[in-house]
Amino acid sequence: MTEGTGPADFVAPAYDRRSLADLVPAVATALGRPLDHVADLSDGGLVLSEASAYVVFLVDGMGSEQLRRHRHAAPWLASLLDHGPEPLTAGVPSTTATSLTSLGTGLPPGAHGLVGFTSRIPGTNDLLNALAWDQPVDPVEWQPHPTAFARLAVEGVAVTVVNKRAFRGSGLTVAAHRGAEFVGADRVGERIAAAVAAAAQRPSLTYMYDGDLDWTGHRFGVASSQWLQQLAMVDAEAEQLRETLPPDVRLVVVADHGMVDSPPRSRVDVADHPELRDGLALLGGEARFRHLYARGGAVADVVATWRGLLGDRALVLTRDEAIGRGWFGTVGSGVRPRLGDVVVACAGDTAVLDSDAFPYEARLIGLHGSLTPAEMLIPLLDC
Repeated sequence: MTEGTGPADFVAPAYDRRSLADLVPAVATALGRPLDHVADLSDGGLVLSEASAYVVFLVDGMGSEQLRRHRHAAPWLASLLDHGPEPLTAGVPSTTATSLTSLGTGLPPGAHGLVGFTSRIPGTNDLLNALAWDQPVDPVEWQPHPTAFARLAVEGVAVTVVNKRAFRGSGLTVAAHRGAEFVGADRVGERIAAAVAAAAQRPSLTYMYDGDLDWTGHRFGVASSQWLQQLAMVDAEAEQLRETLPPDVRLVVVADHGMVDSPPRSRVDVADHPELRDGLALLGGEARFRHLYARGGAVADVVATWRGLLGDRALVLTRDEAIGRGWFGTVGSGVRPRLGDVVVACAGDTAVLDSDAFPYEARLIGLHGSLTPAEMLIPLLDC
């Protein structure tokens, strides 16, 4: 899964084999309700045990590398990691909105169209923040494909999403997870009780989400005392969920991406380098994976300027080069203009900030979005 060019440790997304987009189709097959999407089993494609009920517990920000490195804080999850299959990959970019939509739809980003934390609304100079859904964009038009959740429901599977009440009816929820019954649950006990109740149905798929580890990593950093304490709480939550579920219900613990800490010395602020704005109409994405939207005829100049400044700290590609590497899967015609004319994938612990346009980024310690193993590899813990 390692990219052949660019930073040596970049991990290519394993679409149609072992990516997050392949998880729900694999669950569907295990439930005896296969969707038309079938992973390439000849190349280590994802296969799960047959069962009449599945619970998928997604821990935002819990990368496989972080879990392995800090196993002392999560002994129960680490014990599953030792005996489990190889990790899955996130899609590109390795960010929450993109990943959660791949999970819910069973599609790579180039098909479902949520191609980053922020991306351009074609025909405008406005960015859509896919988490806040801060523009008057219809989520069904933005992501028009039937979700895998909805397709399973049509096949008679009881599909339930257990998530915070604030997310009910949000743009991201509608785009990524429509077709499932939504159960609002703000506390751990509520979530576990709701998941157990939903899993009592047969056949069923229950999806449960916890975003607190990601929040903690962004603000305090991976391996901070706060992050380790939160990981321990996630470990207890997962173990309690497993103990409370009936034995015949399969539990899958997974993540949407990992995370890296970016110290001040590794940060490049566009506000300090005005030449990086030359030829740009709009700058989007996020600090580890930038979408650069160029003015007409300026793509080559933008590439040269950004490559010249960043050197080996990032891989700077044109849109066509990134698509050619398969970073987004097959890209639909309506999705293509949402991608930057130029994309910037950071290596190591580099981050490209824009303190003028995105001042909050400077307050974050842990970041994600690029193709390093720490961000791309996510655990698949099946018990």
